[in-house]
Amino acid sequence: MLGFKSQMPWSAAAAEPLCDAAAAVVAARKGMETPLTAVAEAFEELARRMEADGGELRLGPFGDTCALVSVLFSCLGIAFRFAEIEYVAKVNDLIGAAKSYGTLNDILEKDIENDSVKKQGSHSRNLRRVRLGLGLIKALFEQFLSAEDCSLYDAATTAYGQVCAPFHSWAVRKAVGAGMYTLPSREQLIVRLNETDCSVQKEMRRYIDASSPIIDYIDNLFLSRNISLDW
Repeated sequence: MLGFKSQMPWSAAAAEPLCDAAAAVVAARKGMETPLTAVAEAFEELARRMEADGGELRLGPFGDTCALVSVLFSCLGIAFRFAEIEYVAKVNDLIGAAKSYGTLNDILEKDIENDSVKKQGSHSRNLRRVRLGLGLIKALFEQFLSAEDCSLYDAATTAYGQVCAPFHSWAVRKAVGAGMYTLPSREQLIVRLNETDCSVQKEMRRYIDASSPIIDYIDNLFLSRNISLDW
C-alpha cells in the first residue's frame, strides 16, 4: 500500500485517499495528458480567477485545485507518504469549509475572531499546512531544475530541509531522512509523470510560476495581520 504506484492511471492514484469531493475534481481532469500538465494548468487558472476577483482567493476553487497536487506526492512514493497523508487531510477540510465560507480571507477572519488560528484542526491551521505542501512541491521542482545532474534525492532532501523540517520534530526528520533513500531516480520520476526530459522542465516551471502568487497570497494573509509563519 505504501509502495510506488507505478503503471497506475494518475487519476486513480490520487482518488483513493481523497474525499468524494476532491476525488471528483481529480476525475474531472482525467482527460489531461499528464498529472503535471493538469496541476500546472489548474494553478494558472486559479491565478487568473484570483486576479479577476480583485485579488481575492475563493475557497472552493482553491481547494479543488490543491486536491490535484496529491497526485504529485503519490508519484514520489513512500518517502513522501507522510506529506501526502497530512496534505490530503488538510485539503479535504478546506473543501468542506467551502460550504460555509467564501474566501480564504473569510476563514482566517473567523478563526481570529475565535482566537483559534493556530489551534489544532482549525481551518486557518490547515490552510497553513496546505500552503507548506504547495511550497514543498515548488521547492522540489526548483531544485530538480537547478542542474541537469541533480538527483531526486538531492532535490527532495534540500526542499524538505527548507520548507518542512523547521516545523518537524527530530523523530519525524529522522524518519523522513531514512525514507528519502526509497525515492525513485530522476529518470524514473520523469517516466511516472509521463513526461520527457524536455517536457518535464517546461511543466515544472509552469507550476513554479503559477503557484508562486498563490503561495505569496496565503503568506500575506497571515503576515498582514501580524501572524508570523514560524509554525
